[in-house]
Amino acid sequence: MNTVIWTKDDCKYCALAKQQLYIRNIRFEERNLSKGNWSKEQLLKEVPDAKTVPQIFIRGTYVGGYSELLQYIEDHAMNVDG
Repeated sequence: MNTVIWTKDDCKYCALAKQQLYIRNIRFEERNLSKGNWSKEQLLKEVPDAKTVPQIFIRGTYVGGYSELLQYIEDHAMNVDG
């Protein structure tokens, strides 16, 4: 899967970012730092300067956080049909 979102539980912007991906039918792998097998150290290998979540990669391209996701959606005309 080429789209990855690093998240934590109880993160408002993580939830909003996942919602944006869902409504655009972009399948993604969630790497939750609060539970499961993912660690902050693994995130920092991918994004050395990460200080917050979400951290988002779309189709293998690093996008950034939630605000950057919204800009990416606009720049790439990833509008929702209807």
